Amino acid sequence: MVHLVGSLRKELADSLSTCSVLVVGAGGIGCELLKNLVLTGFKNIEVIDLDTIDVSNLNRQFLFQKKHVGKSKAQVAKESALQFCPSANITAYHDSIMNPDYNVEYFRKFILVMNALDNRAARNHVNRMCLAADIPLIESGTAGYLGQVTVIKKGMTECYECQPKPTQKTFPGCTIRNTPSEPIHCIVWAKYLFNQLFGEEDADQEVSPDTADPELAWNPEDTAARATASEKDGDIKRISTKEWARSTGYDPVKLFNKLFKDDIMYLLTMDKLWKKRKAPTPLDWQHLENSEDSPVSGLKDQQVLGLWGYCQLFQHSVETLRSQIQEKGESAELVWDKDDPPAMDFVTAAANLRMHIFSMNMKSRFDVKSMAGNIIPAIATTNAVIAGLIVLEGLKILSGEIESCRSIFLNKCPNLRKKLLVPCILDPPSANCYVCASKPEVTVKLNVHKTVVLTLQDRILKERFGMVAPDVQIEDGKGTILISSEEGETEANNNKFLSDFGIRNGSRLQVDDFLQDYTLLVNVLHTEELERDVEFEVVGEAPDKAPPPQSKPEEVNSITNGNKDSSQPSTSSKALNVPLAHVCIPTMSRKVISSGVTHEAAAHIYSRGTPLREAQDVDTLLVE
Repeated sequence: MVHLVGSLRKELADSLSTCSVLVVGAGGIGCELLKNLVLTGFKNIEVIDLDTIDVSNLNRQFLFQKKHVGKSKAQVAKESALQFCPSANITAYHDSIMNPDYNVEYFRKFILVMNALDNRAARNHVNRMCLAADIPLIESGTAGYLGQVTVIKKGMTECYECQPKPTQKTFPGCTIRNTPSEPIHCIVWAKYLFNQLFGEEDADQEVSPDTADPELAWNPEDTAARATASEKDGDIKRISTKEWARSTGYDPVKLFNKLFKDDIMYLLTMDKLWKKRKAPTPLDWQHLENSEDSPVSGLKDQQVLGLWGYCQLFQHSVETLRSQIQEKGESAELVWDKDDPPAMDFVTAAANLRMHIFSMNMKSRFDVKSMAGNIIPAIATTNAVIAGLIVLEGLKILSGEIESCRSIFLNKCPNLRKKLLVPCILDPPSANCYVCASKPEVTVKLNVHKTVVLTLQDRILKERFGMVAPDVQIEDGKGTILISSEEGETEANNNKFLSDFGIRNGSRLQVDDFLQDYTLLVNVLHTEELERDVEFEVVGEAPDKAPPPQSKPEEVNSITNGNKDSSQPSTSSKALNVPLAHVCIPTMSRKVISSGVTHEAAAHIYSRGTPLREAQDVDTLLVE
């Protein structure tokens, strides 16, 4: 007779009370997940999140209240979750999971890791750490009404990086407003700014810090008082960004100093944000006025202007848009269109000025236009469903039934079987994966006479291949160290060309990231025929690698036609004859909509119960 503890077998319930699990992220999915874990019976939980609580989080991250604004998400989530189960042992870290302190040995102390992240870099890192530690990882993500959960296990399933993913296109509002770290964050902010100034105002698209917001109270003792004070009128008259802009006559200089000086100085008062991030640098119009920029060449749309050039573009675009508003009438609203030159100039200028403030490389008008994407809202119920599925997959792993784990897609509309949840068999590791293959190897096409060492380190190894602290050795028979992760050791090499070190067509570089316990062999393919503004191309993996095994026709048919047991998966990447490019696995990284695929097309694909592949990658949408 099976002995049950609640709804669980006694053996499983005992396992939950003794095992240790790690939750990475305490946001939309993380809050729901932490609550589910303690109520299911997990007793030893560690949770880590670098972010602090923003007012915009309160509509869906239910472990947080207004009095918590400005505090650590991880710490408050722990305190709130303990109210559900005071006997649980929860350890919270207000930190980045990419901190070297959380090394492979740290990961090995857990029986299971669950991601609730919101950015691809962290997802890549956790993926590699779990592979190195040989610990099961449950990935997840949401995009509006869509979501996905999948299980990653070394040697058994595809890892997070087995399939390429398109550039992420949606991000949390608090990242856009306070702590942008990528150019796309600044571009989204600039689009929001256009609507706030000239278009239809949306409270969810606020661009500047709220001076009456309790987050200003970084002293915990003042938080509750400020939260109360912000609800009272007092002598503070709160007006919208558009009202303020109109009161200035849309003066470009006043707008500039408000957005790029005053608001940035206000952000600097939130000192906790900058303890582990580089602080932004405010701009002042008077200090920049009439400064000289280096001359630029090339096609107009592909030029990256200097700082003063973008200041002038900002001024000119504001004046043009102001004239359009005046012509249409005082209450008129403009609609942002990427094909409208003044609107595009405004977003290009504002985005680049913000990129400069937050120490990012500025982008051309062409790049800004191509990167502007859709914004998908976060929905509390989607997060709740996905968090529940994470726990269910975790229970399978702890029961020793990892082979029964599935990738589960949450659809917006029922499929033909009237199901919102579509389980899919987990695909095996990709033989060509540059992360989880037995000997990871890639070929990179670049010009060795024009590519400097710093570009190799930052743009290729860190940005493209997701490394944190790479060490690079040239396989030249002498063991020449090109890049060292030890600070200052090879800094003199940064601005030298690869050819200066004897690197040429066919050279091989051994790259090690000791934090990730990851080694990658890079084959250099020299070329002088790259397209304009393209620094490098990833050609592919080593040609001698075998293609992934193909399923037998009868196996494909059995999957395509489903099974009498409704719990069995109804679809598979094999049935579609295309490789699986994981959807949600990102969030804040998945498979849903990318270039050329509309929201309607994605919804149609989901409604048919077919998980999105390749071009329809959820990575572009999931935001929690």
